[in-house]
Amino acid sequence: MNREQYYMNLAVEMARKTKGQTEPNPAVAAVVVKDNQIVGTGIHVRAGEPHAEVHALRMAGEHAKGAEIYVTLEPCSHHGRTPPCADAIVEAGIKRAIVASFDPNPKVAGQGTEKMKRGGVEVITDVCREEADAINHSFFHYISKQKPYVRLKSAMSLDGKIATSTGESQWITGEEARKDGHWYRHRSGAILVGINTVLTDDPMLTARLEEGGNHPVRVVLDNHLRMPKDAKLLKDTTAPVWIVVGNTVTDEQIEVFRSKSHVEILRQQQETVDIDTLLKELGERKIASLLVEGGGTVADSFVRSRNVDEVITYIAPKLIGGRKALTPVAGTGIEHLHDAMSFSIVEHTQVGNDIKIVSRKEGE
Repeated sequence: MNREQYYMNLAVEMARKTKGQTEPNPAVAAVVVKDNQIVGTGIHVRAGEPHAEVHALRMAGEHAKGAEIYVTLEPCSHHGRTPPCADAIVEAGIKRAIVASFDPNPKVAGQGTEKMKRGGVEVITDVCREEADAINHSFFHYISKQKPYVRLKSAMSLDGKIATSTGESQWITGEEARKDGHWYRHRSGAILVGINTVLTDDPMLTARLEEGGNHPVRVVLDNHLRMPKDAKLLKDTTAPVWIVVGNTVTDEQIEVFRSKSHVEILRQQQETVDIDTLLKELGERKIASLLVEGGGTVADSFVRSRNVDEVITYIAPKLIGGRKALTPVAGTGIEHLHDAMSFSIVEHTQVGNDIKIVSRKEGE
């Protein structure tokens, strides 16, 4: 590992710690180095607040002049909710900027590095790019596709069952796997289930981590607005609740929910919810990543519409059996094998007594 990789690895590790709390912005970290000493560090904490470069430059103060800055993502070049970081780097007198990833956002896309070069800063790119890219995989997808990166999560037995024939499902996997699953909630902009999950389990859909965490927007697919008035989701104001309904739902039905300030009804133009239309709207609402935790019918709707980018599967060493026992993906399914979605396994680890497999859609 050379000197540039050493300091960039430090920045990458810092950025990794903020994964999930900056949506819809990327996770970014910066390190300012002068005379082989770290004089400033910074991370982007959340959307709307100063970027990592600004925090690092403020910490460095007068030491920033003639120093190097290591940034995990190309500094922004445009005015948004915060001023351009490329300008701040030039104004601080930084002599050399080392950048890991390029920002695919059309408002940046190489303009940040060019602005720094025009300001007299030497720019080095692609240092630890693979590691930095991995942190913002879902952000890059969101920027390029204008819709959230979709993760489909399920917990099953060795024979592929998510519940017994009587519907009993708590708990197939162990406590460690369940806690790991809550980290995905913490890292997601929104979590989605179907109304049947609400009727059966009455879940909170929050990120229950011992240390606290980011609570995603809670999305419920509910074609005919069967949401119970006493559901925990309606009582708990920890995070917004968006209920997606079809066009047969009346204004009178919706009026019942208007007193809940954290609840919003999203009515589509057809009787049953269309996944493509929903994902487009979620993208417009700045949801960069979506965790789908619904039952088999909801999973089937995402699979058949080919809107699954990643699959997180927890497998418990149990056998349940039963023709009527539930499976992760139900519904009508795919008729022909050549139409099935193909994935590549990118991770397989043991979590407690269970196995976790992460698969990513080919081409992602």
